[in-house]
Amino acid sequence: MKSQELKKYKLPKAPGVYFFKEGKKILYIGKATSLRDRVKSYFSRDLIETRGMRLVDMVAKTDSIAFEETDSVLEALVLEAYLIKKYQPYYNAQEKDDKSFNYVVITDEDFPQVLLVRGKELELNKLKTKNHKLKTIYGPFTSGGSLKEALRIIRKIFPYFDKTCKSDSTRASVNHQIGLCPQLGISKRDYSRTIRNIKFFFEGRKKELVKKLEREMKTHAKDQEFEKAGGIKRTLFALGHIQDVSLIKNDFLGRNKMSLRIEAYDVAHMGGRDTVGVMVVSESGELQKSEYRKFKISKDKNDDIAGLKEILVRRLKHEEWTLPNIIVVDGGAPHKKAAESIVRSFFDSKDAPYVVAVTKDEKHRARNLVGEKNLITKHESAIIAVNAEAHRFAIAYHRKKRRIV
Repeated sequence: MKSQELKKYKLPKAPGVYFFKEGKKILYIGKATSLRDRVKSYFSRDLIETRGMRLVDMVAKTDSIAFEETDSVLEALVLEAYLIKKYQPYYNAQEKDDKSFNYVVITDEDFPQVLLVRGKELELNKLKTKNHKLKTIYGPFTSGGSLKEALRIIRKIFPYFDKTCKSDSTRASVNHQIGLCPQLGISKRDYSRTIRNIKFFFEGRKKELVKKLEREMKTHAKDQEFEKAGGIKRTLFALGHIQDVSLIKNDFLGRNKMSLRIEAYDVAHMGGRDTVGVMVVSESGELQKSEYRKFKISKDKNDDIAGLKEILVRRLKHEEWTLPNIIVVDGGAPHKKAAESIVRSFFDSKDAPYVVAVTKDEKHRARNLVGEKNLITKHESAIIAVNAEAHRFAIAYHRKKRRIV
């Protein structure tokens, strides 16, 4: 399929799931904050460098694209997982190791618990040893951080039991007090409706769920059960404003709008040998050493840009790591361009971190910063400081690798 053909699909700049198809066969299913930007990214010239031959092969086989728009990023997240499990597309199966990802499970008991479980736990059947029989399983979800955020939002709309609150407890827990657990003494019948609603949501049946809730609200109002009708009305309002909640959480990207997160990257080697790379992190002007990362470059060669690209691809695949506002790389315009090509392959344009390159003089002191001028003006000192820390950390790691004391 060629990029010129995308126009005929009229992809919206809205969240949803997309399908790459060969005839009637679904090859791949993905989620997007912006369907237009995300699908377009598969037709970039450097796709083979950023995503590998597998996706190049998938795009080549594709003869049509379909999509399903959702009202929020949250709905796109749960719908993607449900549809992948339903259709088992070949290219999704090729990139997933289910043991390392996360699932949402609903236990089989009078008052079911909703639990987040790792694939390894499911395989080893650990839950049954804890007296939990599994009834319904949703997933896998590739991003643990996104799934936890999704469950927090869903739980505010449909409070459910889990390990933090038990149905047989006579004392309110903290989660009871803040409305994340059902009310003490809730009937089995009323709680079964909550579980039904959660299942509908995780199966991408929000429209059907809304219609059911609207019918129940009218029935309660007709029977003059105004408190119950009011409760459902509040639930419907929350369902209709999930996008607003998601935006407060920044579409699960893990960025804190109240702070500035900068990640700086550097590559170190000796004439192309013993090549390593590092990532250092600064948040609100403070170095976060617990979040530093080291990377062994797969191939030794005297090519800093190739090393930088490899590091960024490997780092950005970790969706569970908090994502940066600014990415700082060592070098000039070519390094900045290379980093931006990787970033664009992972993010829609409106979500992408800014990239700043730091050019050094012969004494390795910052000489020039290449990037968004207003951003550089505002955060120049922080960018230079974290870049210097990345250089120090890279040299230290390289020396350790070469056993130089």
